[in-house]
Amino acid sequence: MNVAVTGVGGGVGQSIIKALQNTEYNVVGIDSEVLGTGLYATKKAYLGFYAKHPKFIDRLIEVRQREKCAILFPGLDAELIPLSNNIEKLKANGILPIVSDTKVIEICDDKLETSKFLENNGFPYIRTYHLKDYSFDLGFPVMLKPKKGGARSVGIFVANNKGGFDRYVEGIDVNNYVVQEYIQGDEYTCGTVSFESGCAGVILMKRQLRAGDTYKAFVIKNENLSNFIRSVINTLKPFGACNVQLVIKDGIPYILEINARCSGTTASRALAGFNEPKMICDYIFKGIDRPSFIIKEIAILRYWKELVVDCDKIGEMRLNSLIYNDGVDL
Repeated sequence: MNVAVTGVGGGVGQSIIKALQNTEYNVVGIDSEVLGTGLYATKKAYLGFYAKHPKFIDRLIEVRQREKCAILFPGLDAELIPLSNNIEKLKANGILPIVSDTKVIEICDDKLETSKFLENNGFPYIRTYHLKDYSFDLGFPVMLKPKKGGARSVGIFVANNKGGFDRYVEGIDVNNYVVQEYIQGDEYTCGTVSFESGCAGVILMKRQLRAGDTYKAFVIKNENLSNFIRSVINTLKPFGACNVQLVIKDGIPYILEINARCSGTTASRALAGFNEPKMICDYIFKGIDRPSFIIKEIAILRYWKELVVDCDKIGEMRLNSLIYNDGVDL
């Protein structure tokens, strides 16, 4: 049972590969960069195209026809809208992209829309304003964040006063920035899996960050928080994996962002007993929409691991846009 994973040069794609290693599902890696690490950690791998390339979808269909991949997991945010817009074309060619409805993706990809969604549905929300319309309603300190397309805390700034605010605003695109109230507290990354029948499971991880990425995670159990996440997801109605990042202040969970895809911590969650990609594959291939899982309360300490690649393999990929590997563990 072959499964395609895109963006395997990045953390999300590699995390999906790790989660599906040692399962009955065989991963075919796809990346647009010849040095994408995950290309050399799957038994078969293909060079693809960037999401904005006119042949992005056609290349995925070509890989599907060669490898009979029934499912495709996206590893990059930029791919979500193109995949969602072409879901019928992809399904007609025998491959199901694990993506949500375009409206869901647009809510998740836009911090202003995320805040509006939470407010309109009665959930706690972080007050958020479009920078170009902001009139200093929040006082200080405040957070300035990219409205769309942010990653790993890049471009995020905390303004403690008007002077710092004005200096930062001088160098950014005010049309793609929001201002948020600054909320401090314990941060969590929460994984979910959803199908047409609703949210099928939640895992909670308290986290420590480095350069915007989770590098230490502590799996916890908290029924109230799990029920809160489940309520948000059942209201949003994503399909497949969805990642919710939040901060808890005075016992109240405030959602920082929602990612309508797998996460860089997907493999860590699999180690804790909550394997999102496998659950999704089991649903597609076996019809299991209420997966059973036992979550272990463990600590996950992340570290780099080197992958040695023969230069001939890289040359082969450059020449053929396809390689066969022995398959290694990332």
